[in-house]
Amino acid sequence: MAKDDHKGGWKDSIYNSRTGEFLGRTAGSWGLVFLFYLAFYIFLTAVFLITMYVMLQTLDDHKPKYQDRLGVPGMMIRPRTGSLGFLEIDYMMEDTETWDVHVQALNQFLSSYNDSVQMKKNYECVPDRYYFQSDSGSLKNYPKRSCQFKRSTLGDCSGLEDKSYGYGAGQPCIIIKFNKVIGLLPGGKEGQTPFVTCGPKRYKSQEDTYEDDGSMGVLQYFPPNGTLNLMYYPYYGKKAQENYSQPLVAVKFLNITVNTDFDIECRITAVGITTKVEEKDKYAGKVSFKLRINTRN
Repeated sequence: MAKDDHKGGWKDSIYNSRTGEFLGRTAGSWGLVFLFYLAFYIFLTAVFLITMYVMLQTLDDHKPKYQDRLGVPGMMIRPRTGSLGFLEIDYMMEDTETWDVHVQALNQFLSSYNDSVQMKKNYECVPDRYYFQSDSGSLKNYPKRSCQFKRSTLGDCSGLEDKSYGYGAGQPCIIIKFNKVIGLLPGGKEGQTPFVTCGPKRYKSQEDTYEDDGSMGVLQYFPPNGTLNLMYYPYYGKKAQENYSQPLVAVKFLNITVNTDFDIECRITAVGITTKVEEKDKYAGKVSFKLRINTRN
């Protein structure tokens, strides 16, 4: 008898047929518990959605509210070979296959800068001054215009006349591009034209001088003097300026010594950009690469 009572007690703890309780609660009690948690989670969801909605109303789809990028634009070269930690261009003049890959990379990179493409999608702006495109109160000026940067601006490094970009003749061209930074005024408020210079790589012990014995030869810049025209600034963002083409600078090595390794550094000089040593980003305002031109002669 005691055994049956024990068995019945165990069953009653799950479902009691006499009181109609399940796990110690009646159907009405379980219903109230369910309604409480349903209302509680609906309330939490509503608070979350309202918070997200209010926060999103403070954001602009075309301009970041908080910009955590560096104020100094990063620099990179084309063609780009090797790893990000060590850029290297090494080829044999007489062996077309060793430098044709660089030619193809430059052709692909510059295709969006073709004169016909730029004339179709971008505007001819007034040079040598910032191109500000302000909004008119609540009326947003979107999409904003972008200025033309024509491939022909790169002269002998455009690949339009010299299809090999000088690689076959031992006078290679290097294209320098800059990362886009929203709102950057590289010439400062004064509007001084920024420019790029290249030379033997600087070392921390000699930051202010280049170690140049003349073996690097003469460098030719396109546009002349390696300038970055102010009309391409400020940049307003990917959504605001969908067709923006960042300006480029090309460097042509006219008589560099062959069969010699060169560690080269290119950096931007501008009032609005600080190019002191950046420990966090070694490509901020400058880029370093290795160049070697081999020949059997």
